[in-house]
Amino acid sequence: MKRILALCLMAACGVSSAAWAMREAPEDVTQMRERPPEDEVVYFVLPDRFENGDAANDRGGIDGDRLTHGYDPTHKGFYHGGDLKGLTAKLDYIEGMGVTAIWFAPIFKNKPVQGPEGNESAGYHGYWVTDFTSIDPHFGTNDEFKAFVEAAHLRGMKVYMDIITNHTADVIGYEEGGQFDYAYRSLSDYPYSRRASDGAAINEGFMGDDLLTAENFAKLTSPDYAYTPTVPDAEKGIKVPAWLNDPAFYHNRGSTTFSGESSRYGDFAGLDDLYTEHPRVVDGMIDIYASWITRFGIDGFRIDTAKHVNPEFWQAFVPAMLETAKSEGIPNFHIFGEVYSDSPNSGFLAQFTRRDGFPAILDFAFQAAVRDVVGNNQSPAVLVDMFAGDVNYEGGEEAARTMPTFLGNHDMGRFTTLVKADNPGISQDELLARTNLAHAMLMTLRGSPVIYSGSEQGFVGDGNDQAAREDMFPSLTDSYNDNDLIGTDATTATANFDVEHPIYKLIGEFSAIRSKHAALRSGKQVARTYNDAGPGLVSFSRFDPETGAEYLLAFNSSVEPISATSVIGYDARQIERLSGDCPPEVTAPGAINLQLPAFGWCVARVSETAK
Repeated sequence: MKRILALCLMAACGVSSAAWAMREAPEDVTQMRERPPEDEVVYFVLPDRFENGDAANDRGGIDGDRLTHGYDPTHKGFYHGGDLKGLTAKLDYIEGMGVTAIWFAPIFKNKPVQGPEGNESAGYHGYWVTDFTSIDPHFGTNDEFKAFVEAAHLRGMKVYMDIITNHTADVIGYEEGGQFDYAYRSLSDYPYSRRASDGAAINEGFMGDDLLTAENFAKLTSPDYAYTPTVPDAEKGIKVPAWLNDPAFYHNRGSTTFSGESSRYGDFAGLDDLYTEHPRVVDGMIDIYASWITRFGIDGFRIDTAKHVNPEFWQAFVPAMLETAKSEGIPNFHIFGEVYSDSPNSGFLAQFTRRDGFPAILDFAFQAAVRDVVGNNQSPAVLVDMFAGDVNYEGGEEAARTMPTFLGNHDMGRFTTLVKADNPGISQDELLARTNLAHAMLMTLRGSPVIYSGSEQGFVGDGNDQAAREDMFPSLTDSYNDNDLIGTDATTATANFDVEHPIYKLIGEFSAIRSKHAALRSGKQVARTYNDAGPGLVSFSRFDPETGAEYLLAFNSSVEPISATSVIGYDARQIERLSGDCPPEVTAPGAINLQLPAFGWCVARVSETAK
């Protein structure tokens, strides 16, 4: 019966029953859920830019022009037509890389278009939520989302949702003059409890944000807002659940400067900043996101703008989500926060695991270190030092192995774009070689690797944000279609689902190696040898968690071939090549000589040790 249901779901989403029947029997869902987070290879996708499975929902059922419905596939800042049916129809392609978990940008109902007049854009990315309980009609329906989750699970693939608790869509304006570009007004200049012009006490007895109890916040009956909130009549009830329409549950302090107090209390690019200290907001967000677990059986949350929310919120929210998941039979529900950083120093990220209680953080330190070493020609010591900081995370090195690692994303830009910016005039061949090396590191070093959609097809964007969100299906956006991709003669003007693309194949090969060798998923990692005076050798060993067998990972970050000796386990004698250029034997007890081409690597298992 379950298989018949699966065939029906796949047919509805555009996958033939014949193609499904040729697959091996799907992994049991219970068995899938037993996998720890570090075992996953994650694929991150913006549904709007992946595949258009149903042109009928391109405008989200909204009449009017693009400033009403948000659809304009020629403009990089508007909806392009990708949806859940398209994503489901391409599960074969995604699975072909060895992907075991899919993380997608938010798919909740968004305000279709917002922004200052003349500079509007659309909510195709999903971060301008109005209804936290429903799928955006541009992407499909709740039933189609359920079909997607079921189809992914029947393949043994987990589903991670991207969620937001920091803000909603921009609906609240201020009587002082509109909705945009308000200077932040501080708590010291505009406290919630102060004297009115006639001397009367406002919110008398309110003890401020240090006392986060329902009793204390009950005294905040008439908040004396820093700015006076106002909502257009047409938008007074558009947020769901209904409690979100009350301005009392927002900070209303003007625009964040992304520093100091405003980083937590200010409006993020004009978006309505939720008063996450308020117990009603805490309880409401717990209810909202617990329902996505109970209704759809998803497997994890990536949490947007996590550092802009007070720690006490996370200390309540995270345990509630884990407990809900556990009660639904999801023991390894993965939660990781987005804490943006451009530094390879993990100390800043670690505080959010120790103080805020996040099980994991999206590993921006890894991204910065790999960019420095592979793209910016710095010493591999940067990478070694970054990993040495793993002890700072709550749970130490073991917890760090669950961190989602990545090379580039939809906000900061693609890794290829960053490397190209770091190396003006770089050839396409060298850009591909550096990118391949970065993927070799991503797929073998500690952490759960995340592939950003399009990276496997050699996408090279023009910059960050909108410029890094190209279509996988044939694009009508000129600023995308003139990009020079690597590893292919294709452009984004045609569909890019080439399973023969060299990066797609490389990711698939490494995924297969990871799946066979537990050391590359959950094994302890030890730094071995590295060049501390510039580009060159960096090597690590990882150890099988059950047998203790050693695996050697060696990388050459130099533009020149190298002959270098690396430390290896003292009892190692022979090694088995898994990928790259590896010698068959060790040079002497405790040492191995490596001959690595420019941007080359050796991934190997110690196959014989001294008795």
